[in-house]
Amino acid sequence: MELLTNIGLNHYLTISALLFGFGLFAVMTRKNAIVILMGVELILNAANINFLAFSKFNGGMEGVMFSLFVIVLAAAEAAVGLAIVINIYKIFRSVDVSTIDTMKE
Repeated sequence: MELLTNIGLNHYLTISALLFGFGLFAVMTRKNAIVILMGVELILNAANINFLAFSKFNGGMEGVMFSLFVIVLAAAEAAVGLAIVINIYKIFRSVDVSTIDTMKE
């Protein structure tokens, strides 16, 4: 139990960096729109961990307030993003983002 009490700011930042890296990897390399949305959610969760970690170690509530704002933003992004993905699937019968380039015309 003594190991759990020694968790410092570096541990939170490491986990946050890993989540951000995984999210960025998902956004940059995948062609499936749903996986891209999941990558964006990972990036937003990494930001939440940073906000909460700095809030915990600074003693203020600003990080908690920003974190709540990011959670609301992520919920709105998920709702709008999934609505767009559903409409894309209705039109193209696929959620592959490389086949959606015909929407430019």
